This record gives sequence, C-alpha cells and structure tokens, in this order.
Amino acid sequence: MRMPQEIELWYIIPAIRKELSIALKELNLSQRDIAKKLGVTESAVSQYFKDKRAINVHFNDKVMSEIKNSAKEILRKRDVMNEILRICNFIRSEKVLCTYHKLHDQNVPEGCEICLKYNYSVSK
Repeated sequence: MRMPQEIELWYIIPAIRKELSIALKELNLSQRDIAKKLGVTESAVSQYFKDKRAINVHFNDKVMSEIKNSAKEILRKRDVMNEILRICNFIRSEKVLCTYHKLHDQNVPEGCEICLKYNYSVSK
C-alpha cells in the first residue's frame, strides 16, 4: 500500500516543478535563474525541458492555470515552497492526487477521500 504522500512526493511535486520551470521560462527567466528559484539543479531543469524527468503526470487546465499564476507570484518574490504547497492543496481539492494514487496503488478503497481531509498550511 502506498500513502498518498508518497505519490505526491515521487510524481506530483516533480511534475509541479517541471511545469513551473516551463512557466518561468515563458516569463523569460534563464535556466540558471529557474534552478535557483526552485531550489533544484540546472541539470534537473534541463531534463524537465527535454522531457527526461517528471513525464508521467499531466495536469488539467485548472491546475495548469494555478501553476502559471504561481510562476508569476514567484517572480514577485513569493516563496516557492508556499506556492508549491498551495498547488499541492489545490491538486488535492480537485482530486487529481486521488487519480494518480489509484493508478499507482490498486488497494485504494473505492470512494477514498482521505487526501481531502488534510491541507498543509501556507503562509500568506
């Protein structure tokens, strides 16, 4: 049995970082600056751009809109960790995490909504 947090850590957060990297690049940041802002290596950002990392998760339009908003907030000096936590909370509320949890764990009970009961605090 896999915990939803494991799915979030192994699949969702890397996919968020990938999409944030792409959104930040569209806002004219260099690969070096993107890596620095996201707290990852330049090679990780390069792998995101070349589809060699975080390729198994595809977000819907609502999640992508949140990620693009977060990229703009990060440019305005908003803390990256808060933005990633905010996106994770949104992904849980939209049941996107549930979808990936069920894909990676056949033991998830029907109607499971445990992820919806808990949200991480995000600083304002």
